[in-house]
Amino acid sequence: MIRISTKGRYGARLMANLARRYRTQDRAVVLKEVSTDEGISIRYLEQIIIPLKINRLVKSIRGTGGGYILSRPPEDITLAEILVALEGNTCLVECLEDEDYCDRVATCPTYEIWKEANLILKDYFQGISLKDIAAIYEKKKNRASSR
Repeated sequence: MIRISTKGRYGARLMANLARRYRTQDRAVVLKEVSTDEGISIRYLEQIIIPLKINRLVKSIRGTGGGYILSRPPEDITLAEILVALEGNTCLVECLEDEDYCDRVATCPTYEIWKEANLILKDYFQGISLKDIAAIYEKKKNRASSR
């Protein structure tokens, strides 16, 4: 089946962590805190943050109290944007991005199926914001603490 890489999964968790702190933060978040919270190595987070910064999903703050913050409110950043920044092309099969990749696109019986599945998946990820992910985290956290 389709798999999102570790980079994509960890990047989504990093961004969700920043989203949870978005309204209450009085300072930027250092990656060491995210590393501790999420159980992700600091070195890996340092690699992941670069494409997120290049794609203007996060901003870095220098100096005392420096670290990272979301570049926009959590409700304005989608999971699709994060995955594109970290995974690059998100097409299910190569011919969806480049029809010249395969000379059978015009007659392929599965091309339309892959195309529709790809649209469904993209629309789904586009419909999930960081605010939504942060809300899911809070629900799970509250459920776990009530046990």
